[in-house]
Amino acid sequence: MSQPAPVRALHRASAMSKNDRPGSKGSSASGNGHGGNGHSGNGQSGSSGKKPSGVSTAPPRTYLMGTPFPGRIGRTYDVSQEAFPVPPSAPKGAPNILYIVLDDVGFGWTSTFGGLIDTPHITRLADNGLRYVNFHTTALCSPTRACLLTGRNHHSVGMANITELATGFPGYNGIQPPDKAAIGAILHTYGYNTFAVGKWHNTMGEEMTIAGPYDRWPDGPLFGFDQFYGFIGGDNNQWYPKLYAGRTAIDQPKLPEQGYHLSEDLVDQTISFIGNQHALEPSKPWLTFLAFGAGHSPHHVFKEWSDKYKGKFDMGWDKYREQTLERQKKLGLVPPYTELPPMLEGVQKWDSLTADQKRLYARMAEVYAGFVSHADAQIGRLLEFLETSGMLDDTLIFVFIGDNGSSGEGTLHGLYNEMSLVTTRQETEKEVLDRIDNLGLPGSYNHYPIGWALAGDTPFRLCKQYTHFGGTRNPLVVHWPKGIKAKGELRTQFHHVIDIVPTILDAVGVKMPEMINSVQQAPMEGVPMNYSFDDVKAPTNHPTQYFEMLGNRAIVDGKWKAVTYHGRKPWENRAAWGFDEDHWELYDLEKDPSECHDLMAGRDASNLKDPMVKKMIELVGLWWAEAGRHNVLPLDDRFQERALARKGLVADRSKYTFFPGTVRVHGKAAPNTINRSWSMRVEVEIPPKGASGPLVVIGGDTNGWSLYLKESAPTFCYNLAGMDLTYIRGQKLPPGKHVVEYEFQKTGKEPFGAGGIGRILVGGKKVAEGNIPQTTAFDYSLDETFDIGCDKGSPVTTEYPPLASFDGKIIRVDMDLKPDFATDEKRHHQATFTHAILRE
Repeated sequence: MSQPAPVRALHRASAMSKNDRPGSKGSSASGNGHGGNGHSGNGQSGSSGKKPSGVSTAPPRTYLMGTPFPGRIGRTYDVSQEAFPVPPSAPKGAPNILYIVLDDVGFGWTSTFGGLIDTPHITRLADNGLRYVNFHTTALCSPTRACLLTGRNHHSVGMANITELATGFPGYNGIQPPDKAAIGAILHTYGYNTFAVGKWHNTMGEEMTIAGPYDRWPDGPLFGFDQFYGFIGGDNNQWYPKLYAGRTAIDQPKLPEQGYHLSEDLVDQTISFIGNQHALEPSKPWLTFLAFGAGHSPHHVFKEWSDKYKGKFDMGWDKYREQTLERQKKLGLVPPYTELPPMLEGVQKWDSLTADQKRLYARMAEVYAGFVSHADAQIGRLLEFLETSGMLDDTLIFVFIGDNGSSGEGTLHGLYNEMSLVTTRQETEKEVLDRIDNLGLPGSYNHYPIGWALAGDTPFRLCKQYTHFGGTRNPLVVHWPKGIKAKGELRTQFHHVIDIVPTILDAVGVKMPEMINSVQQAPMEGVPMNYSFDDVKAPTNHPTQYFEMLGNRAIVDGKWKAVTYHGRKPWENRAAWGFDEDHWELYDLEKDPSECHDLMAGRDASNLKDPMVKKMIELVGLWWAEAGRHNVLPLDDRFQERALARKGLVADRSKYTFFPGTVRVHGKAAPNTINRSWSMRVEVEIPPKGASGPLVVIGGDTNGWSLYLKESAPTFCYNLAGMDLTYIRGQKLPPGKHVVEYEFQKTGKEPFGAGGIGRILVGGKKVAEGNIPQTTAFDYSLDETFDIGCDKGSPVTTEYPPLASFDGKIIRVDMDLKPDFATDEKRHHQATFTHAILRE
C-alpha cells in the first residue's frame, strides 16, 4: 500500500540535513586539491527535484582517499552529489627512483673505482653522473639496508646488527619500530608504485614463515613495498634460490642447466615490474629497490665469467693492493699522498704461500670477479630497458657498490663449502683443490680467503664488521640526467647511508609525512645530499657521524676521526679485551685518509696539555653523546650469547605434526633435529604405478638430510657438508597405504656432531639400519629450508632431481624430538656464533 503524500514528504525531508536541502548555502562543495586530484562539482544542485537532462561532460568530482567525503548524500541520487575517492598522485615532474645495491663489495674491487673487476655499465653511469668517494655504510648488511630504507641510524631502528644477532634492547632487537616507516611506505603516500627485488634480510628469522607476522616483510605496512620478488634471508644459493613472490614461496623459473642464475632472474623481474607499471600508468613514477646477492658468498657464476679473469689475480693480494692504489691515485679517487695501511696481523704474505695455495686462492678471486662482473652485465640490461622505454633520463639512480666492506668471513684459507663451518667436519686443502674446477658452480658454496677481502678494500684499513674505513667506506654512483648537470665528476663531501632517503624526498619535492599507518613518525636523522649534485666545492652538511659494530666504535667530526678496534679478528669468536681497555686511535683525515698514522700512538693519554689528547677526549665524549641519542647503549660484545639471545621467544617443542603443502620453513622455525635422538612418522599412499620423491627434507646439497622414496623404496640420505653422504635403504613397497618411520639414536658421546644409528621402519617393523658416523653440529644451512613432500632448494641427494616433489600422496607427518639435547652451553654458544657470523 502506498503512503499518503504528507508522510512521503516527511521522509524525504528527514533524509537530508539542512545544508543538503535544495537551495541551501552549503549545496555546492569543492574538491580538496590533494596531490592535484581535486575537481569542482558539475554545478548540478538538484534544486528542482527533477532528474537532470543530458549527460555532463565535466570531469567527475574526486577527493583524496582517507579524507572526508565532500559531496552530498540525499534520499535519492537526484538530490545528491557524488565524488570519487582517488589515491594520491606524485608532484608534477617527480622522478623515478632506483636503488641498485651490490653486496660485500669493497672500495677497491671495481674498475669504476680503480679495481680489476670490469664494471663497464656502472662506469657508464658514473661517467654520466657522479662518483662519491667519501660515502659510508655501517660495516654490515642488515644495518646498512635499514639505514638506506629509513633515513635513520641503524640503532635507532633496532638494527644494530644482523637479525640473527638481535638482543632484547631497543637498539639491538632487530624489530623495525612503527614510528620509523621506510621509503616504500613514505612514497606510497605520495602516489608512487614501489617495488623491492632481491635480497632483504630485515625480517626476524622466526617471522619468516607463513605464520608471520608480516608487518616487517618487504610488502608489510612498515616497509610498504607494493610488490616483492626475492629472498628474505641474508644469503642465498644463486643457482637454487629460496624465492618469494610477495609472501608466497615459489620455485625458480628454470634450472641452472637451462641457464638460470639469480642475478639474471632479479633483473628480469625488475624489468617486468617497471615495464608493466609504465605500460598502464606511464605518468606515474615508481621506486625500485634492487638488491643483488652478488658479491656475497656463495660466489656463484657461470664458468665463462670466471674464466675471463684467468691469471688476473696471480700477483696475489699484496701486489693487488699496491697496483690498485696507484690506479686510484691516477683517477683522482684518493689524494696522491694516500698510503697503504698494514695488513691485519695473522694474514699470510702472498709470497709465503705454496704453489697450490696460490693457484687455489687466485682461482677463488677469479670466481668472485666473474660474479660481480656478471652482476654488472645485468645492470646493463636494466639500463638498456630504461633507455629504450624513455625512462632513463628521469630516473634518479643510486648504485651502492657494497653495503659494507669486503667480507673477511672466508677464513684465512678460503672455503669450497661454507656449510662445513657449521659442522665438525672441516675441509682439507686437498679436498678443496680436488674441486677447484667446480668453484662457483652448483654444489659449491664458496668464499675467498680474508687476504682478498683486505685487498678489495684498498686503500683502507680492515674490512666488513669493522668501523675503520675498510668496513664502512663504499663507493656510490649517482645518475640523474634531468636533475644533475655535472657529468663524470667526483664528490668528496662526507655522507652516510642515512642521507639517501632525505635526498630522495628532496628530489621528489615532498616532506616526510607526519603520519604513516596511523602512527606519528619520528624525524629523519639523515640530511639531503642534493646540494652537492652541482656544487663540487660545497662543504658537507653532514660533518659528524658515529659508528658502532660488534663492539668496534668510531666517530667522524669534520677532518677528525677517533676509532677503536675491539680485539676480535674476523675468524675469531670473542674480543680479546673489554671496552675499558679499548685503545682509541686518532686520525687527521685531511692528511691521512687511509688511517695509517695513529696520532695517539705513544702519547700519554693523561697529559691534558697535549692538543691531540684534548682532541681525543673531545671526540670520545662526542661519541658517547651520539650513542646516547641513537640507542647504541648498552655496549654489548657478548658475541656468542647474542647469537642465542632470542632463544625462548619461540616455544621449544618436542612434537610436531605437518601436512602436505608445508614448504619453505625457515631453520629457526623448523624442528631441531641437531645433537639429539629423534624420530618421524610419515603416512603415505603409493599409487598403482609406484612412487618416488622427497617425503621430509631439511638442508640441501651442502648439508642436510632427506627421507624419500626411490622407485617406492624408502631411503634416508644424510649429507654432511657435501662431503660425506650416508644412505640407508629399505625394500620396495607395494601400492597402497603405508606408515614409513625414520628414527635416529644418538650413540656418540660428543656434545656436538655426534654420530648414531639411523633406522627405517615400515608398519612398525625395522626394514633397514645404518651407522651415521658424524652429524652436523650447529645448523644445516644458511638458506635452505624444511619441506614436506618436496625439496625446494638444491637437492640433498642426486637420487632425485632439483625441485623434486613426491608423486604419491602424503597424509601427515609426525615428528618426535627426544629430550636429550646437548647442554654444553659454552661450546654451543661459541660455535653457534661462528655460524651466525656467516650470515653477515
